[in-house]
Amino acid sequence: MEALVGVLVFVVVLLGSIALHEVGHMVPAKRFGVRVSQYMVGFGPTLWSRTKGETEYGIKAIPLGGFVRLIGMYPPAQAVGAREPRTWAQRLAADARAASGEEIRPGEDHRAFYRLSTPKKLVVMLGGPVMNLVIAVVLVLVAYVGIGIPGPGLTVASVSECVVPAGAPADRECAPGDPAAPGALAGLRPGDRVVSYDGVPVASWDELSGLIRGTRDGSVAVVVERAGDEVELTATPVVAERPVVDDQGFPVTDAAGEVVTRPVGFLGVRPQYETQQQSVGAALSFTAARTWDTVSVVSTLPARVAELVGTTVTGGERADDSMVGVVGVGRFAGEIASLDEETVATRAAGLLSVLAMLNLALFVFNLIPLPPLDGGHVTAALWEGARRQVARVRGATRPGPFDTARLVPLAYSVFVLLGAVGLLLVYADVVNPVSVL
Repeated sequence: MEALVGVLVFVVVLLGSIALHEVGHMVPAKRFGVRVSQYMVGFGPTLWSRTKGETEYGIKAIPLGGFVRLIGMYPPAQAVGAREPRTWAQRLAADARAASGEEIRPGEDHRAFYRLSTPKKLVVMLGGPVMNLVIAVVLVLVAYVGIGIPGPGLTVASVSECVVPAGAPADRECAPGDPAAPGALAGLRPGDRVVSYDGVPVASWDELSGLIRGTRDGSVAVVVERAGDEVELTATPVVAERPVVDDQGFPVTDAAGEVVTRPVGFLGVRPQYETQQQSVGAALSFTAARTWDTVSVVSTLPARVAELVGTTVTGGERADDSMVGVVGVGRFAGEIASLDEETVATRAAGLLSVLAMLNLALFVFNLIPLPPLDGGHVTAALWEGARRQVARVRGATRPGPFDTARLVPLAYSVFVLLGAVGLLLVYADVVNPVSVL
């Protein structure tokens, strides 16, 4: 039941994200005087629609996107000096110009999109992706600042009985020759909450871990809170080879794939995870880092698609960082919502984080400079503006609008390619899914 609720929440937020993305395009377009004839969430047959003012608002059958129809997206042939079409690509462009021109009512040419200045075109085209970025930031703030996320606290969850050699399996049991762990010798117990270490008050597990790892020879005082009382213990950490971890807590490996280790102080205690509310700054830093990670993923999209094709054809296991589509993200939402060992608040924060990452993906993906994506329209507007600025500097005649209809064949090709990748992702997410658990 919880998994179903998670999937339903995902679907609702996805549709909301699509709807708000299109609002990001529609509102500035209307503010700049462009007539918006349609605002639709989804593709395919129309399930419901209602006309208000000069705009038809509706919901379509396939909830995998949406669109707003802005009249005059393509400048007419006379404005760009288009010649008689001879090739199939030119005929496609001519048909697009004709269809765009038919939408312009008599006396409304000044309300056509192609008439907008370059800055206004950029505002309209960037409005959708920026809306997804805003949604992502809001979801992260709710999850991280309002609810909190699981993190290591200062309460001891477990105490090691011995010092296990570096590189040994995590579930390795103590052997007769293993030295006793300093924490156990000092009398630390599960449930103790560390107050200070070596005379230094600690406020987080990261602080405590840094102090422990920096310890070398000698004994240190460890003050813990136990059953409401403060108890001072004396521990003598040992210097042991331990894996180097990155900012996310994952072991660092060398070129050969071996875990990198270094000698650090070792006490032998593990923290208990608890829900911790983060600062606004930490939440925004997290969003910025994940945005950059998404940019890195999108920049290697062809290689990742090729890898996905390979694992799908051969039946190989997909990597944890493999591309996933809407079905895969929906599965993540269901898995997070069904975690029995987590609290409702923790599951909610995890679900909101997944949905935030989805909106970040929509933000970055839509900025790819190819039509029919928003980034393609942004690139065309920048090119048009650059031509005009060059002409102004040279004192030449101001050029007319850029013939964006010439990009229609490319837009069709990209649309078909993206559709194929989308179907591949759906198939892979169903038959060979990636799991977050």
